[in-house]
Amino acid sequence: MATATRLLYLVAFFAFRLPLTFSEGGASSMESVPDLQKQMYTVLDGYPCVRLLNLSGEIGCANPGRDKVVAPIVRFGNLTQLTRPSAVLLSVDEMEGFFKRVSNDLDFAQNVGGVLVESVSSSQIISGLSPDQKFPQAKFSPYQNISYEWNPLGSGIMWNSYQFPVFLLSMSSSPSVQELSASNEKHEKAYTGHVVEFDLVMQTTKSGTRDSQSCLEEQTCLPLGGYSVWSSLPPMNASHSNQSKKVILTVASMDSASFFRDNSLGAESPISGLIALLAAVDALSRVDGLANTSRQLVFLFVTGEAWGYLGSRRFLYELDLHSHSVSGLNETSIEMVLEVGSVGKGLNQGAKKFYAHTAGTSSVINETLKALKQAGDSLISDQITISLASTANPGIPPSSLMAFLRKNSQTSGVVIEDFDTAFTNNFYHSHLDNLSNINASAVADAATIIARTLYVLASDEKNLSNSALGTVNVNESLVQELMGCLLSCEPGLSCALVKSYISPSTTCPSHYAGVLLGEPSSTPYPVNVDDTSRFLWNFLADKTSIWRQNVSKACSQNCTNEGEVCIRAETDQKGACVISTTRYVPAYSTRLKFESGSWKVLPPNSSDPMGMVDPVWTESNWDAIGLRAYTVQDSMYDHFLLLGGVSITVLAYIAIVTTRTFITKALKRD
Repeated sequence: MATATRLLYLVAFFAFRLPLTFSEGGASSMESVPDLQKQMYTVLDGYPCVRLLNLSGEIGCANPGRDKVVAPIVRFGNLTQLTRPSAVLLSVDEMEGFFKRVSNDLDFAQNVGGVLVESVSSSQIISGLSPDQKFPQAKFSPYQNISYEWNPLGSGIMWNSYQFPVFLLSMSSSPSVQELSASNEKHEKAYTGHVVEFDLVMQTTKSGTRDSQSCLEEQTCLPLGGYSVWSSLPPMNASHSNQSKKVILTVASMDSASFFRDNSLGAESPISGLIALLAAVDALSRVDGLANTSRQLVFLFVTGEAWGYLGSRRFLYELDLHSHSVSGLNETSIEMVLEVGSVGKGLNQGAKKFYAHTAGTSSVINETLKALKQAGDSLISDQITISLASTANPGIPPSSLMAFLRKNSQTSGVVIEDFDTAFTNNFYHSHLDNLSNINASAVADAATIIARTLYVLASDEKNLSNSALGTVNVNESLVQELMGCLLSCEPGLSCALVKSYISPSTTCPSHYAGVLLGEPSSTPYPVNVDDTSRFLWNFLADKTSIWRQNVSKACSQNCTNEGEVCIRAETDQKGACVISTTRYVPAYSTRLKFESGSWKVLPPNSSDPMGMVDPVWTESNWDAIGLRAYTVQDSMYDHFLLLGGVSITVLAYIAIVTTRTFITKALKRD
């Protein structure tokens, strides 16, 4: 009996010790089930790496099956081996080495239950991180030398498939997980431990659809894409596609990519170029006389470029179809393509330096180079040089111009960049390509150069003076405001500029292309267009517009007069009708067709050389994505409790039988 009593006390001690480990005096404050959940679980904020698919397979990350993944937290550090499935905590500078090891060491990879990547604090210095390839999207290049390294730091880790969930922790959640990891390491042999529960179950995993063809058929995924925007200054007669004026088409990209879906700011590449072009449009909108020039200025902002140049390829395809989304334009009228690439790092030891990468030789290219030099020279107060890129380069760098050249090798084009032979952006297509990676002064000067170059090209006067060019001035405050709106959460898309045009769906911007919702249209429902595209459409329609003298009542969607569009319609239903040639162009693969409510993959067409190598990217659907941590007890402790419980039950039964027998005998004696 004494043994049974001691065992009972021992089991009771362990049974009651566990709740005390997670309550820490908080039990008294629990009044409901949600209170209990808050005590038990720590919800972690983070950005997931999700599952993407193409015609040949899949890339990205997901839970390996239909269930959530639960694994103890361990720090990667100098870890030589994993002995059981674990949630591995990494610092950013360990990412490349870790994922390369996963790809090369299958035994190690089998025990990776999930991955948590810490956010970078302001005090950390990271020399570089680029998960893209050394020649991004080399298969779409218009030249043969695709082994050239435009992106020397590229590791290519974002293009692999990982059979485990991966999250980038937020700044607020990183310290919490670090503490839990340290606790696990310190109390390695304790009967309790801290685990992370990953909920990153993809619909394509559930259904077994492992490529774009099958998942589109089963409707477990959607194609990558969105809406590009183009606008002309001044407005053109959209009812006539045969314009008498030659077109100078200026292009910038609006989408980026990274290892983590919702943390793709792309500040240097490509948003610095987008902001520079927007500021240039604003500057040109205040210049008189553009309606009387011999050339037409057209601005094109494309999306989906990080995934096979979806926007530029679809734009060219719509031109071939003479569709409504490009009414007023035709390919033969495009005399010159001027692309604004990465321009946010053009500042070098106090001087600004930009490079012109050219495609071929032609009189209009020479004219453009001369105009660029003239624009640079007009900025007398700043030290600015614009140089021709090295002739040792194999051709133009990765850019939307590649799509134009693959369509027509005779296209005249120039790409303005802040690098010569290789990217100066050490965080190309990384979540670290943020606001701190660019210089506002460099972006503003690039905007001025672009605006003045376009003014020279559009003008019929051949010898414009510096004083004449000095009338084309960029609003540097607008550049600063656009950077805060498009590249930061504070103020982010809730900034006054954006909210003067649209009602944003979120505050923190992200420039991942996303997926195309609903049927593609030149007049899509606003809910099917992301915040950035809607803002650009309204901003451009406003800046390139002609206001009527007698504006009718406020519009909410459409305007009655031909050539008019309704801007600011989302702002308290106080939109206004203006004359503007501003259009949405759906951006998605030329190998896809929306038919009878679903997407179909078209067979390859030899007349579409880029379509022949198009992977046709799609993104898996999902029900929910979540991440949380909590404390669990070791299985040995469960076994001990079970054994103790069984032992107590048996001993209690024996004690009861013995006591009953003793009492029965005592009663018989009496």
